[in-house]
Amino acid sequence: MVRSNARAVRALALGAAVALTLAACQGASSSGSGGQQGGEPTAGGTIYILTQAEQWNRIDPQRAYTGEDLAFFGATITRSLVSYKYSDVTEDANTLVPDLATDTGRPNEDASVWQFTLRDGVTWQDGSPVTCEDVAYGVSRTFATGVISEGPTYQIAYLDIAKDPKDGTSAYKGPYPIDGKVIGQDLYDEAVTCDGTTITFNLAQPVPDFNFTTTLGFSPVPAAKDTGEKYDSADVVSNGPYMIDEYTTGNGGKFVLVRNPNWDPASDPVRKAYPDKWQVDFGVDPKVMDQRLMQSTGNDAFAIQYGNIQPENLNTVFTDPKTTAPQFAGRATSDFDPYSLYIWINVLKVPDLKIRQALAVALDREALRVNAGGAYAGDLADGVIKPNIGVDYAPTGWAEDMFGEAIPPTGNPELAKKLITESGKPAPTVCYDYPQTPVNDKGAAIVKASLELAGFKVEPNPLEPGSYYSVVFDPKKKCDIGTGGWGPDWPNASTVIPPLFTHEGGWDLSEVEDKDFNARVKEAQTELDRTAQAALWQELNAFAAEQAWIIPTRFGLTQTIAGTKIQPTYQWAPYGSWPYAIMYVTQ
Repeated sequence: MVRSNARAVRALALGAAVALTLAACQGASSSGSGGQQGGEPTAGGTIYILTQAEQWNRIDPQRAYTGEDLAFFGATITRSLVSYKYSDVTEDANTLVPDLATDTGRPNEDASVWQFTLRDGVTWQDGSPVTCEDVAYGVSRTFATGVISEGPTYQIAYLDIAKDPKDGTSAYKGPYPIDGKVIGQDLYDEAVTCDGTTITFNLAQPVPDFNFTTTLGFSPVPAAKDTGEKYDSADVVSNGPYMIDEYTTGNGGKFVLVRNPNWDPASDPVRKAYPDKWQVDFGVDPKVMDQRLMQSTGNDAFAIQYGNIQPENLNTVFTDPKTTAPQFAGRATSDFDPYSLYIWINVLKVPDLKIRQALAVALDREALRVNAGGAYAGDLADGVIKPNIGVDYAPTGWAEDMFGEAIPPTGNPELAKKLITESGKPAPTVCYDYPQTPVNDKGAAIVKASLELAGFKVEPNPLEPGSYYSVVFDPKKKCDIGTGGWGPDWPNASTVIPPLFTHEGGWDLSEVEDKDFNARVKEAQTELDRTAQAALWQELNAFAAEQAWIIPTRFGLTQTIAGTKIQPTYQWAPYGSWPYAIMYVTQ
């Protein structure tokens, strides 16, 4: 799950011991501040969402992949076969519950075949039924990688479809014609089958947690309404309790959802749909947003922050990183999120290992942490697997002995110079991609200053927050290095290491193509012994850090705030988000 670069996202800490089963995952309860103030939920009213972004990153159900987006659209317009339970207790919230399906999935003996049966009464906003074929078609869209980009790609990784011998990609190229022909449709139709209302997924390998996979990019899309790459606008068809009424982008733009008259609450055990309307206001300055929500007057009393509190306001809203000040009790939260933050290094543009390692050890990570809020921003990281994922985490030794010398939080420019000398090459000029915000501008200055102490030259490349991924996913536009963050799609590093460092995983901003590493990843993915699997993920995490495919910066802690007339305001664990599907306006 990608961390939004338009705003920080939030989640409760997962437990110290996580065990995936075929039907659920376990965690630990929250220790953070915030929560409900009491009162019975009421229907009606409008909930306003304030965001600095000037548009959504993605609305398309096969392309949305930031935690907050997944939570918001999943609560309002996009349903999946299964969903997560709404609860402020993490062990409950990380439990799967039936959604479009009648149960949480039925695997065969070795979990290489999974079946789901759709429940009755689910319809699109025009009143037509949601069918098994709609689900199968939605899943198929991800294979059209030239059209449907940036979203989760577990379909491609897991379904039993042959690879193209020319380049190793899937032999199925998605439902859109290429040179007038759909390529490999027969292969897909063998892997995904419909029998009435029952859909069957035939997998290329055992995947004991495949039902968790279906929460991401497996949502239905009606083929007759699909507009391909353009299906990412107000044309997205709803099967949830709301539908899109207005979508205007830019500073001052709005995204408005109104009730879907053809949504039947009897067909939906997950969503309560209390407010009559949701309104997202785009282009709100983060500093102004803080003040509006802290004062909570007029419509701002019915608003929530799609972002996080600015560093200068943290000591006003909180008495310490885990305790809300009395005047903001019940509407401001501070908790560990699921995200590991890092700077990715493009190995195609920075191919020399010693140069990459020099970049890593030179970075002043402590200054970046202080800039982001100090103790409020979290702890220094040692890889991309975060401790609160559970058994898959082990210390990597990144700052102690991974590079032969200790790396202080402020960086080790002398060791960096030594590594540059060992490379036999001069320190290069590197450009740095980052989404432009006041805090990130200061962060870019820190990156530049610390790397230039080691002899590098750094050219910051600020990007509009909503345009970040459209740039960094374009090989012709992306820089040498850039800022990023990642959280597990569920509590298993199978949703961290493969997406970040394999092309098949679909989010490889570092552009890694290491065949031996890929083989080790496949070994870990198919290992059914959970303890043995955890050890493999730990080794791969340390290897990726040593190869300097990323520079780990911090394990995030984030804070956010809502108006006085919104409940409940806890941080929902699965996506690090507000609990949108059960939120309501108080009287």
